[in-house]
Amino acid sequence: MCLAIPMRIVEMDGVTAVAEVDGVARKVRLDLLPEVVLGDYVLIHAGLAIARVDAAQAEETLSLLRTLAAADEVY
Repeated sequence: MCLAIPMRIVEMDGVTAVAEVDGVARKVRLDLLPEVVLGDYVLIHAGLAIARVDAAQAEETLSLLRTLAAADEVY
């Protein structure tokens, strides 16, 4: 099973970019998504942007992931 995390593109330099979520920034590759622009949300898997997603969908997914992480802290 694979997990892709929605992140927002905050810097771009050709096919290399910096994506950020919740204060965590990562260098990522945009080879599969040449149409991505600064500010887009993309799904990141293993350092590679694999799909562009709209902001509402990204925020919904991130909210669910935050809820799961908070529940895990209880145990």
